[in-house]
Order: sequence, then structure tokens, then C-alpha cells
Amino acid sequence: MGHVVEHIALELQNLAGAEVRRGKTRGTGQRGVYNVVYQYEQEDVGLAAGRLAIRLCNHLVYETEPGFDFVRELEEGVIRVAERLAYGPSTGAIVSEADRRNIPVLRLDPRRSLVQLGHGRYQKRVWATISSESAHIAVEVASNKELTNRMLHDVGIPVPRGVVVRTVDEAVREAGRIGYPVVIKPLDGNHGRGVFINLASETEVREFFPLAERESRAGVVVVESFITGKDYRILVVNNQVVAVAERVPAHVIGDGERTIRQLIDATNADPRRGVGHEKILTRIVVDSQTMEVLERQGLSLDDVPALDRFVQLKLTGNMSTGGTSIDRTDDIHPDNCEIARQAAMVVGLDVAGIDFITEDIAVSVRQTKGAIVEVNAGPGFRMHTHPTEGHPRHVGRAVVDMLFPPGQRSRVPIVAVTGTNGKTTTCRMIAHIMKTAGKKVGLTTTDGIYVDETQILAGDMSGPTSAQMVLKNPAIDYAVLETARGGILRSGLGFDRCDIAVVTNVAADHLGLRGVDTLADLARVKAVVPASVFREGASVLNADNPWTVEMARRARGEIIFFSLEEENPVIRDHLRERGKAVVLRQTRQGEMITLIEHRRDTSLLLANQIPATFDGRVRVNVANALAAAAAAFAENVQLEHIRHALRTFTSNFFQTPGRFNLLDVNGRRVLMDYCHNVAGLEAMADLVKRMEAERAVAMIAMPGDRSNDDVRAFGELAGRTFQDLVIREDANPRGRPRGEVAEMLRVAATEGGLPEDRVSIVLNEVEAAHTAVGRAGRNDLVVLLVDRPLLVWESLTGRDGRDTGG
Repeated sequence: MGHVVEHIALELQNLAGAEVRRGKTRGTGQRGVYNVVYQYEQEDVGLAAGRLAIRLCNHLVYETEPGFDFVRELEEGVIRVAERLAYGPSTGAIVSEADRRNIPVLRLDPRRSLVQLGHGRYQKRVWATISSESAHIAVEVASNKELTNRMLHDVGIPVPRGVVVRTVDEAVREAGRIGYPVVIKPLDGNHGRGVFINLASETEVREFFPLAERESRAGVVVVESFITGKDYRILVVNNQVVAVAERVPAHVIGDGERTIRQLIDATNADPRRGVGHEKILTRIVVDSQTMEVLERQGLSLDDVPALDRFVQLKLTGNMSTGGTSIDRTDDIHPDNCEIARQAAMVVGLDVAGIDFITEDIAVSVRQTKGAIVEVNAGPGFRMHTHPTEGHPRHVGRAVVDMLFPPGQRSRVPIVAVTGTNGKTTTCRMIAHIMKTAGKKVGLTTTDGIYVDETQILAGDMSGPTSAQMVLKNPAIDYAVLETARGGILRSGLGFDRCDIAVVTNVAADHLGLRGVDTLADLARVKAVVPASVFREGASVLNADNPWTVEMARRARGEIIFFSLEEENPVIRDHLRERGKAVVLRQTRQGEMITLIEHRRDTSLLLANQIPATFDGRVRVNVANALAAAAAAFAENVQLEHIRHALRTFTSNFFQTPGRFNLLDVNGRRVLMDYCHNVAGLEAMADLVKRMEAERAVAMIAMPGDRSNDDVRAFGELAGRTFQDLVIREDANPRGRPRGEVAEMLRVAATEGGLPEDRVSIVLNEVEAAHTAVGRAGRNDLVVLLVDRPLLVWESLTGRDGRDTGG
């Protein structure tokens, strides 16, 4: 049934206008519970379709909802949501072209057509057809009809005679001076609202003036001479004519049988017509203007027009009032094309809709005496992309070409880092290297979001939402994104492709959560990251970890392995096939980080020259440095930048909070780290041995959502590693009763060989930290496994006002 739900959810979205096909369903081992994954275009629509699919299946099988009205639920719960969130035709044309050109698209407001194209400093924005390159002054000029006409007239472009008026009496007087028929329209209107044409008498001017005045924000109306001819819209993008459409006012064609009212109903039944701009055509609304236009033709809604009679229903040909369009792009005369192009340039618009009235667009306006009656900012594309007659024009391409000319970047390079341990430190190392190389780096980690090393937001920011926050920031030109398991399972990746993927390792952690029960399951989740690499990119994999080595089969781009062991068979085989690697080589000077490419070896720096490795004793940071160097190697960063960055990368609290921070607290060496799984504790145990302290005192904890087996293994290892233990618990017990995990750790530690009098429980993290420090002698090492490093650091260093006894 999960598979059935998957396909129904896809089909419901297709019925709502989407084009989605992909999905996958797997059982969970529990009857009636499935993991269902399916494609969507709009997330809210996808979720609504999934919920309705489940309700429908349960109703069909179990009759769970008496009176269930599927059609109503589909229309109200899915289709209306889709219509509300769908891109309009104009924005959709631009977004479609951006997708075609592999330009990232981020929707900045799901209920409006405000869209970001591209990432970081290379981004451009469009709001319908106004772009981030549109000059504000040009948009303001275009919104003032009188000013636009005057500017065009001043350069010799044909425009109707016009004058601005504020009262109906002024309008009548100026109409008489100009000569009937006339047009009245709001000074700052749009979409044809408040425009009344071919007014032949003072009575009509007085009748329609209040309607035009109402549509003007300034309460000002323009009276101008009426130009006879057909109504054409010429679309100019980046000073080039890209499409021409003849606009036909809303109308019906008589059949000699049905009334005008019935003909309008039949026309509105066309599935291409919708409300406003939601579809390619707009439904015809019967209003006072419709009645007036019919009256001029001697008709009413209940009349039956003769066969083939053209019955006009609106004054203007705007699509927004139900008009239709005929493509005339191939017909326009060169003179008319040039005049329209110049009109857009005079106003200063990058995207302009030129309203041209002339008898025939194929004949020069110099012969027909036509004129440009308006220059519009933010013109609609519907009439060009979906003409009622003629060829559709891909006008979105011209806009994208303007925003991203050939050779211009749209993406910032993205390095995505995943793995069980070492992700945050590796991310920070890579970010530090790239900053040294002159980049403005956006960084996401479990500590927060950083832009150019300034923290913008604190907290666990290793998910897709945080990644998109960085990619939306125009200050960055490089992104380093920590990509954790939880975010991948909840919402996938925050990007479509990355340039470099780094997988530090895969070890037991978070097993038993969200369907990830084994190391193989966990590795499959993390393998999503290297599988998202561009083909011309690189995947950096740990040759010392069999699970990451296996990922090379699915990883995209060039494979670069790193290893603490130069003689690793994986490294040997990879180099034999002319691959690249970064290894730790034993030399007379010490352990040398070495880059190997096609038998060319480059010595980078000694591991003990990296402060964060504690003279090479923190082996996990040596491995992290190898991974960071490999990522920089893939990016062709200058070697001196890599060397300098690693030489200046420390493990102090300010650069890597909660990652092997060595503090002096009352003369005691205190090591603070975020270690929270068995693999991390094994690395810590190795460091404790290398630190050669008389005793090791530790504060430990384990997250409550870990399995009982993991908790016991962690406790036993802690009992074998340390001589004194203080056990705490996280502030969030993650579903466990308070004290349960701590007691399990206490029992396991004693089973690991630690005497019971050397194990105590202090649940509060800050109190536990002070207890552990208080138990240590001057020559001891204190290891604090923290959950809230800032809080503990502030307390131990006295920055919270607490007396530390120093």
C-alpha cells in the first residue's frame, strides 16, 4: 500500500498541473508503515498530495471517512494550493530557462513571484519580469504616463498628444482642445485598469473619468488623442526586440443560436482560462465596462448575435481582462522594431513592454501614422509564451541571457562535508584555507552559520535550510557546508549539485533512528553527498575507512583518497591507475602531509606544524587536515595558501569551539570536546595516552536517542580509558527518563574496570564540569565531553561571573 500511496501522490500532483514521475517506497518491517519518497515541484503541494493519498487509500480499504468527497478534497486541498503557489506564466518562463541552463533557482517568497537565480555574489533576482538589474528610476518613469510620453516626444518618437488633468472639467476642456475621440487613463496605472479608449463625446469623458481617477494612486488622469489601429505589444529585452503580439480585446463570436451571456460562459469554460494570471488566459468578467462596450454596439447580454459576428466585450486588448493574442514577431517592420527598441532605451528599462497602435505592424509607422501609447515596466509574458494563435516565443531565454551573459558564473563553488566524526573541524579547516586564498566563505556547521569568519547565527546549522541561507547571501563567493545525516533524511540536500564532496568517515552513530539501523544504511545516506558532485568536480574519500572506500562506486567526479597510511592498499591501487591522493608520509623530519598526482609528489607541511594536531598527537585532526588539504588540492588552491592556512589553524575555543579545546583552569590542563559516540571516544582515548598525564579525569555523557548497546559500549570504553568519571546528561534527554542514560553509563563504566567510588553522577552539565576539574591534580588531564561548549567555557573561565577558585 505504501507503493500505491507513492503513485497516487504523484498523480494527484500531476492533476494539479505539476510534472512529476519519480518515487520509491520501502517497508519498515512494521505492518502498514512505510518510508515513501516521491518527487515534487512545490513542497506544500507535494505534502498535501501525500496526505490526501493516505486518506484515500485508508478510506478505500477501511472506510475510515464516511462521506469522503474525493473530488472536493482534490480541488480544495491540492489543486487550489497548487494554483496559489504556482509561478505565474512570466516568472515560470524565466525559471524554466534558468533550469534548462543549470542555473540554481531559489524561491524567496512562496506566495509571490520573487525568485533568486544563482548563488551568493553571482545571484540575480526577478520579481515577475522586474529584475535586480532594472533601474528604479526607469520603473518610476514608466509608471508616469505623461512623463514617458514627453520623453519619447522629445527624441522624435511618435506618441499621441496628451495632457495631465486632475478634475473632470479639466478633462472635458482638454479633450475638446485635443479633439475627439480621446483616451483617458490613470497617470500611474497598469494592466490596462482604468483605461478607456475611443471616447467620442463630453458625456463619455464625464462618465469614465471617475473610473480612471480611481485607478490612479496619485488621483491624476491623462487625456490623450485616440490613435486608430490594432493594438500590438512589442517586448524589448536588453535593448533588443524579442517578441511581438497583436492583442485582441475580450470577445465572443456569434453562432446565431446562443446569447452573448451563454457565449461568455462557454468561452470561460475553456480550461486554458483561469482567475487573474494563474493560467495562460484569463476568464472574462462581466462588469460595467462590458455593458458599456455592448451598448455601443447596440447589444445586451441577452441578445443572440448573428453567425460569425465579432462581439467586443472590453475596450482594450489586455490579457488580464480576458483578451487573446496573435504572435506577430515575424511580421514587424524594421522601422517599427527600431522605434520600439529606442523607446525602451529612452525610458531606461531592461525589460519593457511597448504598446504600439498602428493599422499594420508590418508597415512602417511613418506611413500608417501609428504611435507608441505606453511603455510598461514588468510586462507580462503570457501573450508571447502562450499566444492564442501563432508560434510561442521563448522570451525567458532573452531575460536569462541578459542576466547571465555567456561566460558569466551563476554558482559559487560548494564544498559539502559529511561523515560521522570530524565534519565540523574539516569544514572549518577548508573555510580557513579558502579565506587565506582570498575567498569570502559562507560556512555552515553544527555550531552555526559563518560568513567570512563572522558568526551570523548560532546553533546546529548542518541541514539543508542552513545551506540555503548561506547560498542566498550575496556577500559570499564560496560555500563550505557541513551536511549531516539528520538533515539529509528530513529534507535532502540544500543544493542540487556540489563541486567537491568530502566524506571523513562512517562509524556507528545514530543507528536505530529514522530507518537507519546498520552501518550499511548509514553509509548509503552519507553517500548521497558524493553522488551529488558535478561530473567535473571531485569526491574526497577516506581510504582508511572501508565504508567510504565503498562510496567510490557511486561517487561522481574525480576521486581523491586521503590516508594516514601511505602504504594503504587502497592508495596503492588508486595511484597505480593514475589517481590523486593525499597521504601522511614518514620522513626524517617527521610525518609529512604529501600530495600525490600521477607519480608527482609534493610535500605540503609536517603534521606537527598544524597547531590543532597538538604536535601530531590528535590523530583525528591530522586526518581532518588531510581531508581539507585534499579538498583544496581538488580546487587547485596555491600550495602556499594551503600551508599558511593549516599552520595558523588552531584548536582554541574561538576558532573551533568544542573541538579539542585545551584550557588552563586553575593550573589544570582541561581538554574540552564534543565527542558523543564510540568512534569519537576511541580517538580521544588515543590522545589521552599520547598526552602522558599522571591521571585522566573525565566528564562524559551520551545522547538519549542512542541505542542501549551504544550507551553500554561507550561507558565500558570510558571505564577503561579514564581513572575518574563524572557522568552528566544532556539538557534534552531525547525521550529517555531523566537519569536513565547516566545510570547505564555508570554501570557500564564499572564493568569496564573502573572502581565504583571513582564514578559519580552529576546530571547538570556545568556542575559536572566543575566537579571533574575539582577532582584533578596539577599533573592530571581533565577531559570534558560537552554538549553546550560555550556555556561550559564561560563558566570555567569565569566569564559567567562564577568564582572558579583561581
